[in-house]
Formats: sequence, C-alpha cells, structure tokens
Amino acid sequence: MNAFDRITEAVINRGDLAHLALFVWASGASTLLAMTMRDLFAANRRFDDFVRELALFNHRHSGDPL
Repeated sequence: MNAFDRITEAVINRGDLAHLALFVWASGASTLLAMTMRDLFAANRRFDDFVRELALFNHRHSGDPL
C-alpha cells in the first residue's frame, strides 16, 4: 500500500471525507492555475518576440538611415 492510499484510508476512517474532498479540489484548482500562468507567460514571451521582430522589420524598411 503506498503513502497516498494510507493517507486516504486514514482520512476516511476518521470521517473527514469533506476535508479530503476540499483538499483534492484545492490541489486541482492550484494545479490548473499554475498551468494557466505558465501558458500565459509563454504567450506573453511570444507576443513580445513578435513585436520586437515587427519593430525591426519596420526599422529596416522605413528608408531612414541609421
């Protein structure tokens, strides 16, 4: 029996099923938030790279000398 099964069994035996459900819900919500933030940061980096390349393109094709 692994540790997770022992913890689950101990919680159920004590009658704290609501606490177990709340913990599982909170863990899932925190994991989803972390995944969302990671994706948001990656999208922000990609957008920043796009804007930087667009500015470089505009500078190269503006006809203005350096």
